[in-house]
Amino acid sequence: MAEALKAMYNKEFLRQFAEKVHAVYDAFDMENFVAVAMYEPWDGLELKARMRRITETLRTYLPICFEEALDVLFAIDETCIGFPYLFFPDFVAVYGQEEEHWELSMKALERFTQRSSSEFAIRTFLLSDPERVMCQMMIWSQHPNEHVRRFASEGCRPRLPWGVSLPMFKRDPTLVIALLEELKADPSLYVRKSVANNLNDIAKDHPSIVLETARRWKGVCPHTDWIIRQGCRTLIRKADPEVLELFGYANPNDVSSLETSVSLSVLPSRLMIGESCKLKYELCIREGDSVHIRIEYGIDFVKARGHISRKLFLLSDKTVPGGTRLTGTRTHNWSDLTTRHHYPGEHRMALLVNGREVADARLTLFQDHFL
Repeated sequence: MAEALKAMYNKEFLRQFAEKVHAVYDAFDMENFVAVAMYEPWDGLELKARMRRITETLRTYLPICFEEALDVLFAIDETCIGFPYLFFPDFVAVYGQEEEHWELSMKALERFTQRSSSEFAIRTFLLSDPERVMCQMMIWSQHPNEHVRRFASEGCRPRLPWGVSLPMFKRDPTLVIALLEELKADPSLYVRKSVANNLNDIAKDHPSIVLETARRWKGVCPHTDWIIRQGCRTLIRKADPEVLELFGYANPNDVSSLETSVSLSVLPSRLMIGESCKLKYELCIREGDSVHIRIEYGIDFVKARGHISRKLFLLSDKTVPGGTRLTGTRTHNWSDLTTRHHYPGEHRMALLVNGREVADARLTLFQDHFL
């Protein structure tokens, strides 16, 4: 994905952007801007490095005064919409850190996030003065524009992908939880997804805080119930008994008494890296009351140095009546991915119900053709 995204920063994009700037700022040197931005080793730069190169080159060709430079960007930002223009807020993060610029920088980030996103840029300010910035983000949490409200949540996520880490919020998420309180019943799904992702980030460091928050929020409104369900997804995957109970799952310690029979098969059981296998499972629930169950399969992947790393894959998550016979199949592809490299050896595959293993099977993966 990053490869495709970085490709959008090309000569044609930079030339079109330069024309927009020149239309409102005659002194802008379009040819040199494009040439300097793409100066070697441009081809070797990754996405964020290309974005920063554009930011730094803009600094050279826009007015030297920060306020005047922003005036140029303000004059064209309504036509600069979407992910490619993340260098607008990045310009603020790099050159708007001085105390004399603080209010203007906050105004600029609020404005730019409505057309692109300031979630990465705000983090530099948070690291410098978290309490002051979080006060500003509390104000943004009440903004009429959903993009600004979403920015308030997304910008302070402790573990935002691609974003600078916020170690102070990993240690103590109190300020973040207070902000999320303001957004827990937001009418916008766009905002609610961010609130849920923020909670899920916090759960990785402070599961007890997220569990307490979920209990406090549960039943506030349907929007909030959706948020806490999504925000607790990591805890659900870990089969935390208290979380499972909160969301009505059958107790994992009682799973063995739920099923009358269970099986898991994998075919073929010998295959090459790059090929696929088919999992087939069957689970018969005993007669009685309805139960809420989560069915997953786990693979104990063999890693480069021979150790094992398990990854879970969801098969089903629903409430079923007593006496139900559940069956299903799933094709699993063993091709290498950018996020996972496969290694030869015996891989154990397990069927889990509410986090508890109920059946397993074995599969041998080969690097080359086998006899």
